[in-house]
Amino acid sequence: MDIKRNGSRPSQKGPEDWFTGAVRIDPLFQATEPARANAAQVTFEPGARTAWHTHPLGQTLIVTAGLGWVQREGGPVEEIRPGDVVWFPPGLKHWHGASPITALTHIAIQESAGGKTVDWMEKVSEEQYRR
Repeated sequence: MDIKRNGSRPSQKGPEDWFTGAVRIDPLFQATEPARANAAQVTFEPGARTAWHTHPLGQTLIVTAGLGWVQREGGPVEEIRPGDVVWFPPGLKHWHGASPITALTHIAIQESAGGKTVDWMEKVSEEQYRR
């Protein structure tokens, strides 16, 4: 058994290469072999968002606060609210983040394949975001 005490895992700023705007990442857990799941609580300030990306084994988002947007490649921008659960299948190009005027917090859960949980791509343009 391993208990991670609240406040024992430092918050991190979302790297500018992968995020637009102010993003805070609070690690929740990272499984050790043979398990492969990890999770973080991610908070996006208004207008903040991820870059386009994929996950080798998919990703689940559990929205806990605020109002956000998600989009899969080729699909419409869709609104997400607290209590919503979003599943992105393996390899699906997508992005997610806050709405322009409201922050968003979600728990992001993904599994590692060969030590990798995400493949980052180009940033979401203002035109794509505002669509």
